[in-house]
Amino acid sequence: MKYFLSLGSNLGDRGKNLTLALSLLEKEGVEILKMSSLYETQPVDFPAQPWFYNQLAEVRTEANPEVFLDLVKKIEQEMGRKPRLKKGPRIIDIDIILAEGSVIRKKELKIPHPRMEKRNFVLLPFVEISPDTIHPVLKEDMKTLWEKSDDRSIVKQIKLPSGRKE
Repeated sequence: MKYFLSLGSNLGDRGKNLTLALSLLEKEGVEILKMSSLYETQPVDFPAQPWFYNQLAEVRTEANPEVFLDLVKKIEQEMGRKPRLKKGPRIIDIDIILAEGSVIRKKELKIPHPRMEKRNFVLLPFVEISPDTIHPVLKEDMKTLWEKSDDRSIVKQIKLPSGRKE
């Protein structure tokens, strides 16, 4: 099954944290199909914290969404994520944004992610790697959702020193 994941970090070496999270997913048999550039993003819900690095990844795994969520949470814990202030600073955050057109509404798992269409740090990387992907509930593509977004937070694409995008 294909998934889109949003990864974020605003503690420690933010770029390395995202790279490590993707590496740990690969070690668990998750195939990384596409990755967006790295973006530096303004905190949205809790502004009094360091800015984030965010990235979107398209991945493939045999795991169903519930099993995949368990794996994602295990990796967050392995990397040192501790339950703290909701929406506050974190070493790593991995959210399942979409799961191959699935719609899941359980207490612990909501797919599509319930606020994705209101978050430029999700939409802009999505437009970069998969602008034609359709939101299974809203029935609009990512480019259209980004164009309609009311989110005015700052999302800056970061280029590596070599000129290559991460």
